[in-house]
Amino acid sequence: MLRRPFLLTGSAISAGLALGGLSGTATAAPWQPEITEADRVLGDPEAPVAVIEFASFTCPHCATFHNDVMPEVKKNLIDPGQVKLIFREFPLDGVALRAGMIARCLPRETYFPFIDILFAQQPQWTRAGDPVAALRQFGRLSGLTEEQMDACLADEALANQIIQMRTDAEATYKVGATPSFVIDDTLREGGLSYDALARFVEDAANA
Repeated sequence: MLRRPFLLTGSAISAGLALGGLSGTATAAPWQPEITEADRVLGDPEAPVAVIEFASFTCPHCATFHNDVMPEVKKNLIDPGQVKLIFREFPLDGVALRAGMIARCLPRETYFPFIDILFAQQPQWTRAGDPVAALRQFGRLSGLTEEQMDACLADEALANQIIQMRTDAEATYKVGATPSFVIDDTLREGGLSYDALARFVEDAANA
């Protein structure tokens, strides 16, 4: 998992968009966090077990999870309707922030396919001489025009929304590294194996 200082400076972060989870009550239902308009959800929103993932697009450990573990998670837990994955960006640097901004300028239905490409191709674009230019190429291939990407990358409100997502993760769940997961209102830091994640999901379902 990566722990790096946040490299962004600039305008104040906009208020609102509290993304914290709601602690469960003493019932048989598994813990469910609040899902906001800013969240991106993979799977059935009514799935009984929620997994929140906090990730940075420039984090190699996040890429390893998405490339090596996520296909099995999707096949065995998400697609059958047992789990919904709530993906929240936790940018570790300005490049990760811009990757998230471009991803969020795409239609919602193409968000996860796009970030799958970002993680699969991470070494190529993060090590490019101009990573943002490389990101723009991915945006073009996904259907965005140059004018749309210019507007997207200049959108201060969108940048502040993503930064606020990180700030809320730090305040609500004490997230300090990527990737991190919240399952049954418990923070799990570091890249989880499929077996570990499945065990936490089973514990949450049976709590």
